[in-house]
Amino acid sequence: MSNVNPKISRLAKLGVLAALSVVLVFFIHFPIFPAASYLEYDPADIPIMIATFAFGPWYGLLMTVVVAVVQGLTVSASGGVYGIIMHIIATGTFVLVAGLIYRRHKTKKAALIALACGVAAWGLIMMPANLIVTPYFTGMPVDAIRAILLPIILPFNLIKAGINAIVTFLVYKSVSPLLHR
Repeated sequence: MSNVNPKISRLAKLGVLAALSVVLVFFIHFPIFPAASYLEYDPADIPIMIATFAFGPWYGLLMTVVVAVVQGLTVSASGGVYGIIMHIIATGTFVLVAGLIYRRHKTKKAALIALACGVAAWGLIMMPANLIVTPYFTGMPVDAIRAILLPIILPFNLIKAGINAIVTFLVYKSVSPLLHR
């Protein structure tokens, strides 16, 4: 393995993590709130966050776009372009915030802070994103979206991001040596 170009090696590892992300969403997805069954939890962001912590926020963002498009055209095709855009906004925010914080100090404490900030940023960005993007793609009135922002949309995003952040925190350090070989 020592003769392998580091760039090719990193690309292969990112590809495996992206494939894992798509497989995870294929097998694991379920609604958190029955009243909004279209809002589903899936663990697809865990491999993306692992890639972000291992290789940096820009690789995480690139992986987010690739995974969102692949998922949006295959396993989550019902969401179409709307799903792809929302996935990129949510996960992209999570990746950039957490990744930029973690890359400065690669400690467990920094990882916790980075993930917590990423979860908060995800929750905050998805409120205006839903007010702007959702009416355009679904035709849902802005007032109807406003009515579900605090009781459904914000808690959903915080729960989804929170679960993925906790799992990432628990798994990353054990997976990290495999990624840095």
